[in-house]
Amino acid sequence: MSLDVLTRKSLSLFDAVGGWRTVAEGVASRVVFLLAYLLTGRVWTSALIAVGGVAVLAAARAWTDRRYWPAAIGLAIVGGSALLAGSTGQAINFYLPAVLIQAVQGAVFLLSMVVRWPMVGVAVGAVRRDRSWRHDPARRRRYQWCTAVFVVKCAIATAVQLPLYLAGQTTALGIAATLLGGAPAAGACIYLCWRILRERPAIDPTPRTCTDVSSGGSPGPG
Repeated sequence: MSLDVLTRKSLSLFDAVGGWRTVAEGVASRVVFLLAYLLTGRVWTSALIAVGGVAVLAAARAWTDRRYWPAAIGLAIVGGSALLAGSTGQAINFYLPAVLIQAVQGAVFLLSMVVRWPMVGVAVGAVRRDRSWRHDPARRRRYQWCTAVFVVKCAIATAVQLPLYLAGQTTALGIAATLLGGAPAAGACIYLCWRILRERPAIDPTPRTCTDVSSGGSPGPG
């Protein structure tokens, strides 16, 4: 497979999960909130600063890409996190939606594998307007493996973040949510999926041709 095709596949997969702007917004909200809280010690102030930062990024996305739903969804998630933290007065609750999202995503991705409609295949197929993968066992199998990558990532993220949340470790949870739910983990998953999606055509090591038959002697009685 050519490098051009591989690049299109990897970009389609990255675009299917929201692109770099979605990753940037998720990382920004968690980092900005944590830094603001460590500096001010005020939950509401930190929450509003985080919402303001993401609102700027969301407005830039909507203006440049004309993609309003991803921007609105990202802003809504951060707004809900801020409202939850501010209304309870507990800074750690800002990261509760991130913990729940990882757990729910892992369950959804796992279920999609069980019913043989892997989420990565569905997402990439939607972006590329291609449903032919459903009738190609080899491609469907690769999408299953790609989806399994995200299942493992979500499982690890949940296993790390949930105990930190229950223990009330705000700083540690903020760091874990940024690393496991943000750019580093997303980048690792995208890279692994890119490797999995590399297609190599199957080649018969001993092809039979008319020339082979004629040069190799006459076939036995049949």
